[in-house]
Amino acid sequence: MPHETVFVVDFGAQYAQLIARRVREANVFCKIVPFHRAFEAAKAERPKALIFSGGPASVYGEGAPRMDQGIFELGIPILGICYGIQFTAFALGGKVEKQEHREYGQAVIESVEPNEPLAGVGERTEGWMSHGDALTAA
Repeated sequence: MPHETVFVVDFGAQYAQLIARRVREANVFCKIVPFHRAFEAAKAERPKALIFSGGPASVYGEGAPRMDQGIFELGIPILGICYGIQFTAFALGGKVEKQEHREYGQAVIESVEPNEPLAGVGERTEGWMSHGDALTAA
């Protein structure tokens, strides 16, 4: 029987392996795919979901990671983390801005519209953040 797959799209995160391990611990097959190969791989393999990792770049920075925006037209659910959500917003016309002060440390995450990728997480959970940019308009 074929297994369902989730791709972790790696934008240079220090924790891409950790994300993949957590997905695998949920008994879901997971592959780490570099951002520059993600569109072609997703088009060919049709994973159940995509997780866009964080990374050290700013979406406005010179040489910032980019990928084919056709990935948003494949109809595959996407969870963006850090750079991943900033890239998604930037690519789809949102606004990301450099913040006056960096944020670093523990944070509370609130799920406004719970859905399948976040099933079982709860409406509020704690996470970790390290940011110099913020999504200011979707």
